[in-house]
Amino acid sequence: MASILVAGGSLGGLMVANMLLRDGHDVRVLEKVPGSLDGRGAGIVTHKRLVEGLLRAGLDADASLGVAVPGRVLLDARGEVQTAFDLPQVLTSWSRLYSLLFDIFPRERYVQPATVSEVRADPDGVTVRYGSQALRADLLIASDGIRSAVRQQLAPHIQPQYAGYVAWRGVCDEAVLSRRTREMVFERFAFGLPAGEQLIAYPVAGPGHALAVGQRSYNIVWYRPANASELRALLTDADGDYHAAGIPPNKVSWRAVAAMRTAARELLAPQFAEIMEKTAQPFLQAIYDVSSERIAFGRVALMGDASFVARPHVGAGVTKAAEDAMALSDAIRAHGATPAALAAYETERLKVGQAIVERGRRLGGYLQAYSGGARRARSASEDIDVAHDTAIELDGFTVEDLLSVRGAQQD
Repeated sequence: MASILVAGGSLGGLMVANMLLRDGHDVRVLEKVPGSLDGRGAGIVTHKRLVEGLLRAGLDADASLGVAVPGRVLLDARGEVQTAFDLPQVLTSWSRLYSLLFDIFPRERYVQPATVSEVRADPDGVTVRYGSQALRADLLIASDGIRSAVRQQLAPHIQPQYAGYVAWRGVCDEAVLSRRTREMVFERFAFGLPAGEQLIAYPVAGPGHALAVGQRSYNIVWYRPANASELRALLTDADGDYHAAGIPPNKVSWRAVAAMRTAARELLAPQFAEIMEKTAQPFLQAIYDVSSERIAFGRVALMGDASFVARPHVGAGVTKAAEDAMALSDAIRAHGATPAALAAYETERLKVGQAIVERGRRLGGYLQAYSGGARRARSASEDIDVAHDTAIELDGFTVEDLLSVRGAQQD
């Protein structure tokens, strides 16, 4: 049995910690945030590999992950259906997955608040300091997010790179929406394509992970270009404080929220504008890329967002973390808790992570073209053509696919 520390107690950290604990290792998670993380984050698109990772982490095969939808719908600015087709899928939420993973991990092994301040590795092990405490282990796995403190020590030149646009996100209660919106979009994975922008929306479990009709929620993500000065304004709260590393949901300026809702009424399908209007606390996510040159450093490995951050258009961020966790577990099974195991993990996952980031960049090029502020009015058909030309992928499905399905239905 090896001793293994995991920095970061979010989804990726909990997945790898549960896997390694099930493999018989002495595992402890160090999470910097005090208290439960439940209630954070928003919607997540599930994939087969994510489900495989959750099962390996110990989740019950019968556990309900979220809301099943029968297919997808693309709305124009008037709220009319441009394309609709069948594509069964399960949509879950960050909060739901966190709750499931946290509930099966022993509380005494989840240490918080524990902000990693120093990492010292040597041929025999690694020492991790947090506050006035220090722990010694055979390995350290860093799953501490886009601004990883561990990565900052081992590879300080790898920094998040702003992509030139932001996402307005929110979760709206099903019960407050009009009947027309519920009937037209709530039961499907819905899309909108304003000029130079993208919007996706889908149902997820409601408060308390409720899945009954009328008690669910609707997750919405609206990608909008924002140059450097616009980004700074968006990350500045109503008191004038600038949040460079990301603005907390409750700090987003009411003026910025009001301007977003005004733009929604002008640019979006009425159904999407209603959802944005009735979302109690919209929040803001600046879109970044992180691409590492190394993810194994002797007895320390990076995984999840600590190693690579791809733009959300790829629709597989949590799935990538699950694959990282499975690769780490497999490598440690094969080589023990040694540098050789982490080197094998790097060989398997480094090029994959780099390729995912590059794919996200290509898919987001459509939005970056507008980040300088140049916008012009276009017809809906023109906008679809631009999306088609740049092969935008909307959470695992391309606009080319949307168009081909629509063409087949019209023939």
